[in-house]
Amino acid sequence: MNKKIPVGILGATGMVGQQYVHLLEDHPWFEVAYVAASPQSAGHTYKDALKNGWQVHGDIPKNVGSMVVEDVASIEKAVKKCTLVFSAFEMPDKDAIRTYEEEYAKAGMPVFSNASAHRHTNDVPMLIPEINAHHLAIIPAQQKKRGWKKGFIVVKPNCSLQSYLAPIVALQHGGYEISDVLVTTLQAVSGAGYPGVASLDVIDNVIPFIPGEEEKTEVEPIKILGHIKGGTFANFKGINISAQCMRVPVSDGHMACVSVKFRRQRPTIEQVRSTWINFKSEPQELKLPFAPEQPIIYRDEPNRPQPKRDRDNGKGMAVTVGRLRPCSVFDYKFVALSHNTVRGAAGGGILNAELAYKKGYLQNV
Repeated sequence: MNKKIPVGILGATGMVGQQYVHLLEDHPWFEVAYVAASPQSAGHTYKDALKNGWQVHGDIPKNVGSMVVEDVASIEKAVKKCTLVFSAFEMPDKDAIRTYEEEYAKAGMPVFSNASAHRHTNDVPMLIPEINAHHLAIIPAQQKKRGWKKGFIVVKPNCSLQSYLAPIVALQHGGYEISDVLVTTLQAVSGAGYPGVASLDVIDNVIPFIPGEEEKTEVEPIKILGHIKGGTFANFKGINISAQCMRVPVSDGHMACVSVKFRRQRPTIEQVRSTWINFKSEPQELKLPFAPEQPIIYRDEPNRPQPKRDRDNGKGMAVTVGRLRPCSVFDYKFVALSHNTVRGAAGGGILNAELAYKKGYLQNV
C-alpha cells in the first residue's frame, strides 16, 4: 500500500475513541484524519476536548492531539476528510446512534461500529473475524436494500462474550459439537467506560449485576454463529447458553468461567487443548496487521489465565485459556480471558476494517 487510508473516529473523546486513536498510531494501512464528538467538544483541539484527560497508555499522538474535533452531525466534513469511520459512540440514546451510523453510510462511508445499536439489525453483520468472516458477504444485500452505493455498516459484538466464544467455535470447527454452555463472566471496570463504576461500589466488592450484559452474552452468539438466508441473518439454533455477568475490581480484562456439554462425540482433554492451540482462521491466513498470530493461547499453570499477566497476550488481541478440567455436571470446564478495551472494543473494530479491506469491500470507496 503506497498511501494510507484516511479514517475518522466518531465519539473520539470517549474511552473507546481514545483507544482507537492510540491503536491506530503507526497503523500500516489506516491513519486518523478526522475526529468527531458531541457539539460541546466540537471546535476544540482534540487534546483540549478531553474533559477527563487521556485515559489510555502512552501519549496522545501529536498529529491527532492538534486536530480540531468536529460535530458528529457534520457528515459533509467527514466525507471530505476520510474514507471510512469507526463508531465509538458512548451515549444511552440507541436511536440517535443508529441514525448517525445510517447517515454516514448513506453518505458513502463504511461504518465499523462498537455500538450496540445495530447488533440485531437483520442485515448488519456482527463480526468476530476468526469466527464469521463470511458474514461480510451480506454487505451487497444491505446496500441494495437501503440504496447505499458505497457505504455500509459492520458491528462488533459485546465484549462480554469475546473471551469464551472463540474457544467454543474452535471446538465446533474441530468437529466437537457443543449443545450447552454455562458461563459466568467477571468483567473489568473499564468495560463501564469513564468514570465507570463508583470506587466505593466496586473496591473490596463484586457486583453481581451489569444491566443488559447477560442478555447480550446469551443472545449475540446465536447471530454470530448463524448464516445468511435471503439477504438477512438466520440465527443458529444448535446451542443453549446461560450466562451470569459480574463486575469485579480489575482495571482491564474480562474473564469467563465456562462449562460445556458436547452433543455427541466428547473429545479428550488433550484433543480439546490441541484444537485450541492449533486453531487458525482467515485473519491469520490473510496476515491482517491486528490479527494475533495465535488467536487462542493455552496456559498449563493451574492459576492462569490472570488479567494482570495475560490480558496483553497477542498485543491484547488473543484469547487466553486455562484450567481445562472435567466438569461434574457437564463435560468440561475452563477459564478464558480477553482484553476488553482492545480485543473487545477498538482492536476488534480495527480488525473488522482490515478484513473488509483485504476482502475487497473498500475498493470502491
